[in-house]
Amino acid sequence: MSNAATTIRRARKRAGITQEQLALGMGTTQSAVARLESPTSNPTLETLENAVQATGHDLRLSLRRKPAGVDETLIRRQLELTPEQRLDLLEQMYREGVKLWEIGARHRGELA
Repeated sequence: MSNAATTIRRARKRAGITQEQLALGMGTTQSAVARLESPTSNPTLETLENAVQATGHDLRLSLRRKPAGVDETLIRRQLELTPEQRLDLLEQMYREGVKLWEIGARHRGELA
């Protein structure tokens, strides 16, 4: 996925126009277009669409399901807890981990 600056620059270059020509099409200045094409730009969706349309292209957005990975709901749930609640959970997980280690050690014959 590209950012807004890359999208604007790519559309302009595909159209074979300069920043100044794009600025004319958008009713703005060349320096404003340069700022839009800078990596730190964060234009509104409306500005992005206007810039892309001024190059003769259409802007299309789509939604895709995020690939499996980090479950952000679990992170959010943890952040809703107080520090004391989080510490209690951590201590509980530690105790459970110790139990699992002991079971494994006994299974491997490391503990009597």
